[in-house]
Amino acid sequence: MQSVKVLPKGQITLPKKIRAKLGIKVGDALVLEERKEGIVLKKGKTIFDYAGTLPDLGMSIREMVDKSTEEVAKESA
Repeated sequence: MQSVKVLPKGQITLPKKIRAKLGIKVGDALVLEERKEGIVLKKGKTIFDYAGTLPDLGMSIREMVDKSTEEVAKESA
């Protein structure tokens, strides 16, 4: 078991050894699960984790993400 220190803005640094073992990279989503015993931190999933299992909509996942981002930006304007 390893410990980490919480910084003033609530940030923690995951040890390199753990990031490597779990395949956690910059930009990955992590999920915090609250339990009686404490908190469990898990690697989350993004749309990229489902590549190849989604129906073919005639565009790449990157194109889908870009298009949805553009749509949200239009709605917010």
